[in-house]
Amino acid sequence: MAYDYDKLYADQPNALGLPTAAFVGFFETFDQQYLRVLDVGCGQGRDALFIGRMGHDVVGVDMSAHGVRDMLAAAKDENLNITGDVADITTYTPNGMFDVVLIDRTLHMLPNTAQRDVLTKLIAHVTPNGWLLIADEASNMQAFRDVLTASDQTWTIGKDGKGYLFAKQATL
Repeated sequence: MAYDYDKLYADQPNALGLPTAAFVGFFETFDQQYLRVLDVGCGQGRDALFIGRMGHDVVGVDMSAHGVRDMLAAAKDENLNITGDVADITTYTPNGMFDVVLIDRTLHMLPNTAQRDVLTKLIAHVTPNGWLLIADEASNMQAFRDVLTASDQTWTIGKDGKGYLFAKQATL
């Protein structure tokens, strides 16, 4: 049975703690401003809120209504440009293109075929010169690299190892 994150978020504020350090490092050294970022599996917004505080526009998507509610309440309190969608990522289609698509420990919760299908759909929403940032189980990374290789886009790997895959889409 899958873990009930909605119950966790309903019972505990900031249940998953601080933003993921590798994502913090990426955004702190990234020299572009006013990015449009999609946070897939945003939960209560630990990554989305950090990114929003840096001045970026964030769309968070999660199937937990409590998580998205908490993220949006915090964003409103801080006047951050964050929106949220309550949706199952296996059927979710993002609206528009994103400079960064971030997936923090979410894909491993899906069956292998669904992981590849979701990732294939999401990378179609990364802008040219945009980034895909994945934190997940190390055992899944080869399948994620295979999705990038099979896509119509050209990807350059920026970080690969220890459960992280960061890839930049080449310019058209």
